Amino acid sequence: MLVVLVLVSNVISHYLTFIPVSLIQIALGLVMALFWEIEIPLDTDWFLLLFIAPLLFNDGRRFPKRELWQLRGPIFANSILLVFLTTVVGGYLIFLLVPKLSLPVSFALAAILSPTDPVAVQSISKRVNLPDRILHLVSGESLINDASGLIAFKYAVAATVTGVFSFGHAVGDFLYISLVGLIAGFVLMSLIELMRDVLRRQGINDVVFNTVLQIMTPFVVYVIAEDVFHASGVIAVVTAGAVSHAQESRLIEDLPELKLVTEKTWNIIVYLLNGVVFLILGDELPVATGKIIKDSQFSTFQAVAYAFGAWLILLVIRVVWIYLYQGVTKPKRPSFRVALLAGLSGVRGAVTMAGVLSLPLVLANGEPFPQRALTLFIAAGVIIISLVAAVVTLPLVAPDNPQPLQTRASINDTTDDDFVVTDESEELESIHRLSEAEARIYIMRLAINAIEEQRRINNQRAAYDLILDYQFIIRRLEVQIRDDSEMRQLVQDEVTLRQVSLAGERSALERLHVHHQISTRAYRMAIKSIERTTQRVTRQSTSAISASLHNWNVALHRLWRRLTTFSHGKKTGNQDTEWQLIDRESAKAAIKALSKYLARDDVDPQKLDKQALYHLVVFYRNRIERARENQRVSRTDYATQLNKLRVVALGAERTGVQSLLEAGNITWQMSSRLRQYINYSENVLMMSLSEEAE
Repeated sequence: MLVVLVLVSNVISHYLTFIPVSLIQIALGLVMALFWEIEIPLDTDWFLLLFIAPLLFNDGRRFPKRELWQLRGPIFANSILLVFLTTVVGGYLIFLLVPKLSLPVSFALAAILSPTDPVAVQSISKRVNLPDRILHLVSGESLINDASGLIAFKYAVAATVTGVFSFGHAVGDFLYISLVGLIAGFVLMSLIELMRDVLRRQGINDVVFNTVLQIMTPFVVYVIAEDVFHASGVIAVVTAGAVSHAQESRLIEDLPELKLVTEKTWNIIVYLLNGVVFLILGDELPVATGKIIKDSQFSTFQAVAYAFGAWLILLVIRVVWIYLYQGVTKPKRPSFRVALLAGLSGVRGAVTMAGVLSLPLVLANGEPFPQRALTLFIAAGVIIISLVAAVVTLPLVAPDNPQPLQTRASINDTTDDDFVVTDESEELESIHRLSEAEARIYIMRLAINAIEEQRRINNQRAAYDLILDYQFIIRRLEVQIRDDSEMRQLVQDEVTLRQVSLAGERSALERLHVHHQISTRAYRMAIKSIERTTQRVTRQSTSAISASLHNWNVALHRLWRRLTTFSHGKKTGNQDTEWQLIDRESAKAAIKALSKYLARDDVDPQKLDKQALYHLVVFYRNRIERARENQRVSRTDYATQLNKLRVVALGAERTGVQSLLEAGNITWQMSSRLRQYINYSENVLMMSLSEEAE
């Protein structure tokens, strides 16, 4: 159910782009709790292992290089000093704000609220113009402060549970668990990499095996660091992820498939884990809210005010810190606007939620954890407020760049792992830059031209099948890039051409029936099919929907014919020939009707959509080839012809990408994505060839 709701939340987010998917997931979790009355029992150790370990290992794997490495000193200082400052100062201010919370619990709450969502920070940087140094600082800090925040949270919770806290003992323990966790992560990851190298030399280089091994790595590292060395599993998994990332430059040369598979697998894991965390948050809200509402010590309005006050405290601390940092690192006067933007970038995410949900239910003496419901409510409130504040304020700050706010839960394949900042000089070039959809249409048309050049009498069916597939994709892409007036003209052209061709099909059917070349039953079935198609064409709203409906109509029509043919037993052969005749002659008549229509004096072919016309002609030619007598080829021969043409088409696409790049019509980043798409298509082709060979 949780996984299904994660999928549903992303479908909703596709249409409500102004709402972060995390908020949608919280709302769905709330619905799950209120309407289905589902409660999810949480165990602290298992929750940290299941959610924290893989999420932070993945952050370590995505650890940015170049500019961020140059700022490693300030980044690590911010990740530790700012978290420490937030925990102590923020915790004490929260204690003063919420008198019902004890000081250790206030420290724990401030500590777990200190980590920020790295993807949200990067998403915000695309919408507002932060100076590079500040951008790299907050981006790098957001990747590392998870570990320090969780360690501070763990100590504050331990002090609350045991009732004992010694500053000197805490500092010593902090140094021990941090250093040993760092060493453990480095050593364990190095040993795992060494083991993998040894296995590869022994011939155990299976991609699936290596992918599963990497997926298991954060869990193994976390458990060993926590249970064997009694160190920080959090720091260990972050370190292990960074070490794994450093080793990737060696592996990508000889195992490129492993890189592709592991990246996609990690995207799936992070996608699900983050979504589930926020669903659980929504599911836990009624528990916390119900207890807050029933609590006679303070009103619900007070609890909401406490959450807003805690968020404001954290925002002020972050803004002041960034403002002072600017004053120290830059000679000119620091900018309060930049500091405010950097402060608002501190969106809280999955790590905060995972940590606060791991609060124990009881203390060491068996008493309930003090104000656990209120702590959970405030933490959830700060997460929601930080997301809403970013959504509301960013359009005001950057109205010309209304990109949706992303968090870890909405991370996708286009997220830039290395936080690359676009060179402004590229945007100033006068060369016409194509969008990705336009570039894909261009290279696909080159592929169609290459297929046409290779089309022969013996491979026409495979060629038209492949061209038709390309045409369907092109039509869908054209819908994305055309404006409303162009779309209306395109739809009108397509409706007109389809009506002309369907009229041609009807005339062919009537001629065949009059000359007794087909049975009355077949004639009536074919006429009904044309009538249904005509009705759909008349009601259509977009060409992409029309193409899809037409494709499904043809497939269902063929299936129905096969079923009816099968039910008549020994008449199968005759009826099959009859339907071949119907398909062949009606398709020829449709093409002839289109030619006559274009030759009319009142029709200007130059004003018609050429792609719509070409699409229809290819469709009918394909139908003729499928119905041609004595031209049928075996499945093996057809697959061979199709694969040869696919290789030619992919080669043409790759050449097209290179020509666009050399002409300056696309950027290096876009060319990389287009080549990746072609590589994936080639991998699928190779996979199908391997399956056929087996």
